[in-house]
Amino acid sequence: MERSLDTPHTRTQGWINGFIGVVIFSGSLPATRLAVMEFDPVFLTAIRATLAALLAVLLLRVFKEKRPTRQQWLPLAIVSLGVVIGFPLLTAMALQYVTSAHSIVFIGLLPLATAVFAVWRGGERPRPVFWLFSLLGSALVVGYALSQGLTAAPAGDLLMLLAVLVCGLGYAEGATLSRSLGGWQVICWALVVALPVVAPLSLLLAPSSVSGISLSAWLSLGYVALFSMLIGFVFWYRGLAQGGIAAVGQLQLLQPFFGLALAAGLLHEQVSLGMLLVTLMVIACVAGARRFAR
Repeated sequence: MERSLDTPHTRTQGWINGFIGVVIFSGSLPATRLAVMEFDPVFLTAIRATLAALLAVLLLRVFKEKRPTRQQWLPLAIVSLGVVIGFPLLTAMALQYVTSAHSIVFIGLLPLATAVFAVWRGGERPRPVFWLFSLLGSALVVGYALSQGLTAAPAGDLLMLLAVLVCGLGYAEGATLSRSLGGWQVICWALVVALPVVAPLSLLLAPSSVSGISLSAWLSLGYVALFSMLIGFVFWYRGLAQGGIAAVGQLQLLQPFFGLALAAGLLHEQVSLGMLLVTLMVIACVAGARRFAR
């Protein structure tokens, strides 16, 4: 179980665990972009969840974890729909229309979405100034999307917005549940919940031939299955539970920095000055929001 005692030491641990989770998640969109170039997005979503779920089953058996209570299954289903199926599927579909560099800017909305669901599902109550900074940061992100010509790729931008919403819900729900069930146990059981759906889809949608699939696509699949789908959540849910969902959730604003660097370095995508400026302004806003999260 996770420590529920609210002390400076516990909150510091929460920030450290949250930071590690963000670093791991930063590679998710660039890796998904590489993988979706050669894999169908629905198959990619299903196979990454299936591989992670099989490892989750092994971990649960090795550590002889007790089954969740009846009251915990519904929150686990919400987590599963949000972060195991919803976010991976919606981002994989979006990345067929937009670059990973463009999609990463939308991650700037995740702290606000997570904070909103932290109030609704987690019972947290940030101060009013917190919302002022969060809303300003979100407005900058939306304004950037509009200035780049939203009509040029409306499907990609809409899918990214939906992905942010379901991800924020999954983050808040999972972090709340982590306080009683444990961080790594939450993501493992959420993967188990999804397994009866994603495993058959993986078999049904599997490519007829894998001979033409590049090594980079396989490595990207391995990354999103092992790190994005499982290991990252072990640290992330623990961090949110220890340090507060709305507060630690602000660390997500570091994700665009890491993600843009990966998009430029690995995918050779162009990162415009405007994109960097928006990211910096949004991070400044959320840094202000963090100060008033409690």
